Parts: sequence; structure tokens; C-alpha cells
Amino acid sequence: MLFHDQHYNQNEPGFLRRNGWWLVPLLVFDLFFLVWWLGRDQESLPPASVADQPADTETIIHAPEPPPGLIIGFATAQENLFDTNSTFVYMPTASGRIESAFYGSTRTRKLGNGVVASFHEGIDIAPLERGKKNAPLDRILAVADGEVAHISQYPGNSNYGRYIVTVHDDPIGKIYALYAHLDEIASGLRAGQTIARGYDLGRLGSSPSHIVPVARAHLHLEIGVILNQHFNVWHKQQKLKPDHGNYHGHNLYGIDPLDVYRIRASQQGRFNMSDYLLALKPAFTLIFRTDRKPDYYQRYSALWSGEDLINGAIVMGVSEGGVPLRGRPASDDEENQLGRAANDVLSVDEDVLGRNGMRLILTRQGKRVLSSKGNRWLEVITFRP
Repeated sequence: MLFHDQHYNQNEPGFLRRNGWWLVPLLVFDLFFLVWWLGRDQESLPPASVADQPADTETIIHAPEPPPGLIIGFATAQENLFDTNSTFVYMPTASGRIESAFYGSTRTRKLGNGVVASFHEGIDIAPLERGKKNAPLDRILAVADGEVAHISQYPGNSNYGRYIVTVHDDPIGKIYALYAHLDEIASGLRAGQTIARGYDLGRLGSSPSHIVPVARAHLHLEIGVILNQHFNVWHKQQKLKPDHGNYHGHNLYGIDPLDVYRIRASQQGRFNMSDYLLALKPAFTLIFRTDRKPDYYQRYSALWSGEDLINGAIVMGVSEGGVPLRGRPASDDEENQLGRAANDVLSVDEDVLGRNGMRLILTRQGKRVLSSKGNRWLEVITFRP
């Protein structure tokens, strides 16, 4: 008891004086630690987590911009268009040659006592489904967002039979898609109607029946450019029938639809007509007299180079299928070479021209010149009201 009372009674006077000396160094250490803590460099300390970092130090990853152009879809449920050897995908003519279903100088026709190559401006897609009496059941679908431009309900008014034209806003300007030989137009469809890619336009068919039998029912698909927005005026002045407005075949010139789908496959589902036409090799180059840039180059301005003022003639590249390519004012030397002629073929790439099924140019007396069809084609291009 005496030991306990002597050493552990902390209330006893003089206890801290005799036994608390060891607390002094501890208090001094605590004081120095507090001063250091309050004065430390806060910016040198790492943030507690990524969420504590300032917003302007965060890394923001942007998705790459898609290439410019139209998002292109398929015109029927048939998506296997690269199987170019199959009659289950493509519908040949009565000749049975699969090539006759493709774009280009793939067909023949009688001319006088002989046979010449004939140009096919689209591709002929075979039906996937047939119903009673072998009638096709496939629906026709808009290939891109756009607008219904023309509906021809009467199959006897054209070799296209019953057909629809849609227009689409490409970087180059408005381009067209044409769907021909339909058996049925979708109920309620009207010209001027806005449509989305994949919109139901009608049913695949065999119109007109005197040209396309049911056994060879197919969709004829074209994609291309419009020569002149005033064609309807020219057509009326010529007193031609029937009247399809600006969407007559003489005013619509197509490119190879399979090229569209090849590019689509490598460009995130998109196609750009401007890039395509600028890269296309001309089959021939033409010079012709005019004092004004044609409507075609006003609408498709990406194809034009040089001044808008025309000295008196234009030089123009032309595709195998008759699509005007790059255009520019003729130089003084080129215009002098033209002389008094209205037009002249400056050059021809025989490899690109191939079998010349479009026959816009012919050979006369050893010289390449515009044919009668070519002169009408040029008249449409240069027409102004």
C-alpha cells in the first residue's frame, strides 16, 4: 500500500514536477510537426484520384469524322451484288449471257444489216422471291435519303415500263436513282414526297410486258446525273411524247451502280459522286462552241475549272456512258483549231471507250465525230430557255 500510494497517486501535489519531465520533448515535437503540416506545399501533393484532377487536364477522344457523301443502301433485299456470276443475283437478257445484266457496252442490237454493241446504263437485279404464277414478290427500296422526283404509272409510256426516279443531295449536287420495270407502285407514294433510305417504293416486276416476260422479271437500277434542269422546256419545244418532265431517259445519264457499291463497302457505307466523277477517266474529250457555262456545270460546279466567262468554246471530258466530266473554257489555240465547226472530238481513249455502245461518237472518213445521237445529247447539255 505504501508503494502504491507513493508512486501512482497523480493527484498528489508535485507529481508532474517529479514524474512528467518526459512530456516536454513530446510537446515540442508536436509543435514543430503542426507548423510543418500547415506550411507544406499543397501543389506538390498528387491528387487523391483521377476524379480530383482539373477538368482541363482530362484527355478527350473524338470519333473520326465520317467521309462526306451519301449513305447508300440496297434497292432490294438482295445484298450479294458482288456475286457477278450468279443468275440468282442478276437477270440476263434472253441471250442468257450474265454480262448483259451489267452496266456498259454489254449488249448488242441490230443496226442496218449488221449488229453493233448496245449500252446498258444500269444493272438488272433478279428477284429473290416469287409467288403465284411465278410473279416476283420483292419490294423496291430507296437507296438513300432523298425525295421522290417522278413516278411513271403507265408501263406503255417507256421502255423503262413502270418506273420511279428519286433524287438525293450528294456533295456534288442532286443526283438521281431510277428503279424500272416495276409491277406496282407503293400505295400513296407521290412526287415531291421526302423519303428515307430503305423506304418502300413498290414491287419488282416485268413491265412493260412486251419487253420483259415474267420469267425475266427484274429491277433495272440506275444511279447518275441530270444533264439539264430545263430539259422539260427543250422536250416541249421538240414536241416529243410522252412527257416525263426532267426525268426522261434522254436527260438522265448513269454511272456503274456496282462502282457505287464497291466504294460504299470501303467508305463506311458512303458514296461521293463528286470524288467519283473527278477521278473517272474520259473516254473522249470534246470541244464545242458556246458563250455561256452550261446549266450542268452551274449545278455540278465541282467539275468545272477555270473562269466562268467563256471566250467562245468549252473543252469537256466525257465518260464511256456519256456523263460529262471535267469542263473548262477552251484556250485561244483550241478555239482557233475548232475553226468554223460547231464541235470537234479532240481526243479518244480507245481502252476506256471500249465497244462504244453509247455511240455518241462515230468514225467518219477516218475521223472521230459526234453522231446524230451525240449531237442531240450535246443540244440537251447546252440548251437554255
